[in-house]
Amino acid sequence: MSITVAIIGRPNVGKSTLLNRLAGRKIALVHDTPGVTRDRKEVFASFRDLDLKLIDTAGFEQGDEGSIEARMFKQTKRAIDEADVCLFMTDARAGLHPYDEVFASLVRQSHKPVILLVNKCEGKLQEDAVFEAYKLGLGEPVPFSAEHGLGLEDLYTLLKPYQKEDESKEEALEEKDDDKESYQSRPIDLAIVGRPNVGKSTLVNAFLGDERMLTGSEAGITRDAVKTEWSFKGHKINLVDTAGLRRQSKIIDSLEKMSAASTKHAAFMAQVVVLVLDADAVLDKQDLTIARQVIDEGRALVIAVNKWDIANRQQTIQKLNDKLASSLTQISGVPCVTVSALKKEGLDKLMSAVLKVYKRWNMRIPTAPLNKWFADVQEQNQPPLGKNKRRIKLKYITQAKTRPPAFYIFSSNPEGLPDSYLRYLINDLRETFDLGGVPIRMTVRKSDNPYKNN
Repeated sequence: MSITVAIIGRPNVGKSTLLNRLAGRKIALVHDTPGVTRDRKEVFASFRDLDLKLIDTAGFEQGDEGSIEARMFKQTKRAIDEADVCLFMTDARAGLHPYDEVFASLVRQSHKPVILLVNKCEGKLQEDAVFEAYKLGLGEPVPFSAEHGLGLEDLYTLLKPYQKEDESKEEALEEKDDDKESYQSRPIDLAIVGRPNVGKSTLVNAFLGDERMLTGSEAGITRDAVKTEWSFKGHKINLVDTAGLRRQSKIIDSLEKMSAASTKHAAFMAQVVVLVLDADAVLDKQDLTIARQVIDEGRALVIAVNKWDIANRQQTIQKLNDKLASSLTQISGVPCVTVSALKKEGLDKLMSAVLKVYKRWNMRIPTAPLNKWFADVQEQNQPPLGKNKRRIKLKYITQAKTRPPAFYIFSSNPEGLPDSYLRYLINDLRETFDLGGVPIRMTVRKSDNPYKNN
């Protein structure tokens, strides 16, 4: 079984840098601005022969009851409660701070095992900071550098005793290595995206039934993409909460640029994307930009109209339908579900739409019905004339791949086929085989001439 490790400390001591180091890849945002991490981020990683569940936490900052700082601190305390061992980090360059002592007192009261890391110890100038860390009363400090990987051998030695034997580990590995595993049994990567303050984190919390993500009236609380493992009616889901996306022209701050990049990466790596809209402003310019980017990347799309409990419903539905018909013509049949994340209404309906569109995204159409449709659709509307004034002949169609569905059409003279006829084929294919909300790729290829070598 994995060791649950909470990485704690005041802001800007290098907690997220350590998480990235142990995970072996860039997962958490790292920036010079203190307090970048707000939600607690959970990541599974292998550190040599140790299986770790790492929890990156927000740094401790004082704040009034109900403030964002107080809510962040509440999440950090939960991480300490869940941990098998805490990695307590201090900053050797800045020296001890009163917040370090407050945090140390909190950890001692929890009676959790602690490993004290004095971070940013790259040279002899920081040696005094190591001795100063004894004042915290958390045992022997370890000189460390998360950025440069110094002290990892000592950290491994100290974490090793917390390793637990897992008898089912071999069975789990066998299941994982099964090449015959169908897509239905694999976890679905589901990203929740949208503009700031439309209720993305509230929706994630509603799914989980837990105050897992920080929420509030302040726009832009979420800064980094946070993945949480979840299950819905037996389906494994990797639920990804993301930072709100504003117009590119309005993003000036470097931290917000990093947040936007993290959100886009999460959305483009997901299989299904739920675009959350505010019922009072459905599919405005930024919403449409996000939707088009999701489609261009080949992801399946579901639209969730949030705050339905306070919406002008008839007006909202009319506006949504008009926008879909006029501004999102490249993909029809996108599932649109009305929800209230705050009141937990419409969640099952939304997830049913997600599972349905995921199945479409993985759909493979058998060759016989596909070519039967291809013959029928050409009979209804023949291909246009080509450059040589002769009708373009489309011979047959085959599905090249899934995720998203992609098709090759073979023709003796594909160059003259206009885009308008391709769009006609795509729209009819989507309607015939119920592929709404899924991007379809269709490419015309030149078929071989059987007499070219004679």
